Amino acid sequence: MKNILLTAVALLACIGLNAQKYKGVVDKTVAVVGGETILLSDIEAEVQQMRAGGASSDRDMRCELLENMMEAKIFLMQARVDSLTVNNDMVSGNLNQRIDWFRTQLGGDEEVEKYFGKPLYKLRQEWQKALEEQSLTEQARYSIADNIPEVTPYDVQQYMSATDPEDLPVVPVKYQLSQICIYPDREAAAVSVKEKLLSLRERIMNGEKFATLARIYSEDPGSARRGGELGMASKSIFWPAFSDAAMSLRPGTISQIVETPDGFHIIEVIEKKGDMFNARHILLKPQYTAEDRTKAFTRLDSLKTKIQEGELKFDLAARFWSEDPATRTNGGQMADPSTGSSYFEMDQLKPADYAAIKDLKVGEISEPVESLDNEGYQQGRQGNLVYKIIKVDKIIPAHTATFENDYTQILEKVQQSKQKEAIDKFLDDKIKTTYIVIDPMFAECEFSRDSWNKRK
Repeated sequence: MKNILLTAVALLACIGLNAQKYKGVVDKTVAVVGGETILLSDIEAEVQQMRAGGASSDRDMRCELLENMMEAKIFLMQARVDSLTVNNDMVSGNLNQRIDWFRTQLGGDEEVEKYFGKPLYKLRQEWQKALEEQSLTEQARYSIADNIPEVTPYDVQQYMSATDPEDLPVVPVKYQLSQICIYPDREAAAVSVKEKLLSLRERIMNGEKFATLARIYSEDPGSARRGGELGMASKSIFWPAFSDAAMSLRPGTISQIVETPDGFHIIEVIEKKGDMFNARHILLKPQYTAEDRTKAFTRLDSLKTKIQEGELKFDLAARFWSEDPATRTNGGQMADPSTGSSYFEMDQLKPADYAAIKDLKVGEISEPVESLDNEGYQQGRQGNLVYKIIKVDKIIPAHTATFENDYTQILEKVQQSKQKEAIDKFLDDKIKTTYIVIDPMFAECEFSRDSWNKRK
């Protein structure tokens, strides 16, 4: 992981010709906004972080950063006028996350200090100050956006009357679906994968190289080609069970089997520094057999036939036989885990689910399909293997938004528009009445907000 960042030399090369006009310039104030100053070093530090994270911009990166910083200073001044307070919990969490990310990507504290040219305690102080200011500016921005008058049905009607029908939002096709799920024998699969890992562990203990076996057997493609090596990283980026096991090992020793939501692991620690470690691991995931699939499909086919012949209702069958706890109690009705909505757009459905229902009509039931559940959704995982049949309860065709059918969606659009107008007006008014000086070295910048351009 640590090799994905740009080195200092590569960083300068990536910045390109736009960097030449900044090269060799001694640090100085490049903008004054009211009583707040912006240093060239502030901008360069952000450029360095953005480049490290792989960010890019269609505009001159430094011009864009300067404009964002000047806007932030205006919100910061307002936050102080309004006596807003820093959200310390959020600042602390974000600071630790940022530090751990750079420590992991660069390979430890020393590499972070070398990359940024500053001791870690100094970086921590600077980043904490920046995050505290960010907390205040975000609160000020939200306060202005939330202070708009309540949007009424009349406002929505006015918006629709004033908007060309071609410019009204298009609501994509939406599906309301129910499912009956059957899981494969996960316990038997777990036993099988543990036996394989125990065999591999025994081979390592008998003298075979961990790295060689990791390249052959590990199902973590990112590390397998490196012999299972993960690179020096903060323990906070791994699953707790994995970190706890790794931190408890002496370098060169092999762990017992460790279970995480990704699967089952054995771990060899190479090096530890404080709360960071470099380790190798072999990951194996439970594998399911053709017999599991055949058994589940046969059962689902039987349920589908009984439902179609009128012997069972789909919702009752789901309550009695579905093995998915999230939908079983609702008669199988599916809901988007991110929004709670029972309506799905095409890109919100898992690929296997959409392929199963895309040609169905309302009331029809899919053939049995192999898919994934929503377990682990909040952790960003794909989910566990599951077999299912899906019933199409309702289809709302794609259409231009209407007041009668899509009021909530249009209301949100009107609210967002009014919030943007309020923020734009606040900034434009403040820019006119605030003492602002922009250094001539940024005279060529074309800012997105015209009021800045008039102040140059």
